[in-house]
Amino acid sequence: MSQTDLTIAGVGGQGSILAGVILGSAAVTYDDKYATQTQAYSSELRGGFAATWVIISDEPIEFPRVTHPDVLVAQAQDSINRFGEMLKPGGILICDSDMVQEVPQTIERQFRVAATSIARNRLQAPVTANMVMLGALCNVTQVVSRTALEKAIAKAVPKGKEQINLEAFNLGFEQVKNM
Repeated sequence: MSQTDLTIAGVGGQGSILAGVILGSAAVTYDDKYATQTQAYSSELRGGFAATWVIISDEPIEFPRVTHPDVLVAQAQDSINRFGEMLKPGGILICDSDMVQEVPQTIERQFRVAATSIARNRLQAPVTANMVMLGALCNVTQVVSRTALEKAIAKAVPKGKEQINLEAFNLGFEQVKNM
């Protein structure tokens, strides 16, 4: 059985939870996989803790909680501080290098993507940094197909914002390809 446990975390307003919802939706709707998605966030509207946990599997999922993720997507330093030590040995860290300054040396498989800079400077759309990270995640893990994620993004984002979000996704995908 192939199963991947993921944590996507950041601070409120970065779209970590939306990224997790899109990931799970892509797996179930377009890649014919099983998925669970749970989330938690603090009471602040922006700037507080926000995280989502996604499990994607080829078989039905018996326990929907992620305790030791295979993959950690960190959009903020707080994400590393909270979840870095929970990452499985040999797990993958994908972090926004603009927002994460310190990464534990024990994490060997690291991918640093300047998602905030790409979204802000290349796209003039800072809110798309989560899509940049989703593109990087797609390329690094291939846990869900690129086509499935592109379809799920187009369906999930507000009307009229599909193209900018897909462009952000593709920039993240290409950014990791060049590493």
